[in-house]
Amino acid sequence: MEVNQTGQGLRFTCPKRSVSAVYVLLYMCAAAVVLVTLCGNLLIIISVCHFKQLHTPTNMLILSLAVSDLLVGVLVMPTALIWMIEACWMLNAFYCLCYILISYYLTNISIYSVALIAVDRYFALSNPFLYTKKATLSSMRIVVLCNWFVLLFYNVTLQYFNGHFGGTTVCPEDFFVLDEVWSLVDLLLTFAFPCSVIIILYTRVFVIVRKHATAIRELNAVTRTRTTKNMSDSMKSERKAAKSLGILVFVFLACLFPYFIYTVLGNVIEVKVGSFQNVLMLVCLNSAINPAIYALFYPWFRRCVKLTLTLQIFKTDSALMNFL
Repeated sequence: MEVNQTGQGLRFTCPKRSVSAVYVLLYMCAAAVVLVTLCGNLLIIISVCHFKQLHTPTNMLILSLAVSDLLVGVLVMPTALIWMIEACWMLNAFYCLCYILISYYLTNISIYSVALIAVDRYFALSNPFLYTKKATLSSMRIVVLCNWFVLLFYNVTLQYFNGHFGGTTVCPEDFFVLDEVWSLVDLLLTFAFPCSVIIILYTRVFVIVRKHATAIRELNAVTRTRTTKNMSDSMKSERKAAKSLGILVFVFLACLFPYFIYTVLGNVIEVKVGSFQNVLMLVCLNSAINPAIYALFYPWFRRCVKLTLTLQIFKTDSALMNFL
């Protein structure tokens, strides 16, 4: 990458690259990754939106996560892949500003969606009767909308007070340099707090599931009734769901942790553009991994995919199908 001094400041230019087989292969692989991300998350969105049986409070949060992952595949991942392949930033300052805002925003949406899923699961297991009464579709839609709008306001404020709206945005440096005060605020609000919520509540979820499983085993040892069998089947389903969400959370945190080290502590540690590209790509790949986790651990998702790909969703009353 060459740096030219002009009357308007620094301008980064990319060296010309010859078109080779490796170059074409890199772009083909990039297109494949983007396509997998789009298709996987689109299938989740179609499944939750189309089938009435999936219109549950928890699935509204999963839908929010899938939408944010889909937008990552549309708005963030292609530019990140081009940036990695070309080894330099090729676009103008305005696009850079939009890209920074969108990257931060969608990352925050994802992490708070996972945090809300953790709260939802803990609430459902710790107080199921109150959960059934309070956690309705309408209330969960309001929670999701508030999550999106509040985080949009926060991210616009974050970029404004870091000078990114002053016409001095320079890529790629401005991706990971924040004011010292805002670095601490961002670290607390978008990483430390939601991650603490996720880890603490999922720990509690596994403790509750284990206690329930122990109680059911003891009950089964005393009596073998249809009621206890139904309770046992229900708890097996809950344990499987908790395990699946636990894997989802672990993968999510593993992908997000390096990103926050670079973006939040970028003004403290020495940051290299090349290594930051790898970290950003790790975050993007998480959006492609999430649908694969659903496909592996959620039978309802696999059945929905089969019904969608075979075009059975276009049949009359297909939205009322019972497949759980």
